[in-house]
Amino acid sequence: MTTAASAPAGPTTSVAPAFTLRINEIFLSIQGETTRTGLPTIFIRLTGCPLRCHYCDTAYAFHEGRTRSGTDIMAAMAGWDTRFVTVTGGEPLAQKSCLILLQHLCDRGYDVSLETSGAIDIKEVDPRVCKILDLKSPGSGESGRNLMSNLAHMTARDQFKFVICDRGDYEWARDLALRHELAARSEVLFSPSHGQLPPGQLADWVLADQLPVRLQIQLHKYLWGDVRGR
Repeated sequence: MTTAASAPAGPTTSVAPAFTLRINEIFLSIQGETTRTGLPTIFIRLTGCPLRCHYCDTAYAFHEGRTRSGTDIMAAMAGWDTRFVTVTGGEPLAQKSCLILLQHLCDRGYDVSLETSGAIDIKEVDPRVCKILDLKSPGSGESGRNLMSNLAHMTARDQFKFVICDRGDYEWARDLALRHELAARSEVLFSPSHGQLPPGQLADWVLADQLPVRLQIQLHKYLWGDVRGR
C-alpha cells in the first residue's frame, strides 16, 4: 500500500531556477485518478507527446501551448491554497526541463505527482515525486513503447496504472502485473477506458480473479463530463 508523505509546512516562496517549458495549461481541479482521488490539486499540463494512444483524451496538448519560465509557472500557481500538484501532459518527460520543474516543486514544499506514459526513462525523476506509470495496453495501440526497465525504478510511493479497453487488455494487464509482481513494489491501478468499457464489467473481472489491484474511474469526468481544464 502506498503511504502518503508527511505534510509539509506549506509551499514556500523560493525563487524558481532559470528554466523554460512549453505549457499547455495550468489549472486547479479535483484529482480524478490515483490514490489521491478527490483532493484539490493544481495541474500543470505540458505540451507534446511522442505517443498516440487510441483513447487519448488530451490530444489538444500534442501541439497547443506556449513557452513559460519557471517564475511564470510558479506565479500562475500562487493564488491556489493546496499542497498537491500533478505534472501531466501530453508526456511531460518529453521536455528535459520537466525534471527541474519537479525538483523545484518539491523544494518548495508541494506534494508532487507525475503522470508519465512509461515510454521515457524515469530514473532521473526526483525521488520525492510520486510517479504514476501508465503502462500502455494493446488497446492503446502503443504497448510496444513500454520501457520495461522503468519497473526497476518504481517504489512504494509510486503507482502503476493500466487503462483497460476490453477483455484482451484486462488479461494482458493481469498477466503482466502478476508476472512482475507489481503489487509488491507499488500500488496497481486498473482503470476502464472511459465510454468504452463499463466500470462494472472491469470490477467483475477483478473480483473473479481476486487481483491485488485498485479499481479507479476518472472522477472528474463524472463530475463535469469530458471538459477541458477539469
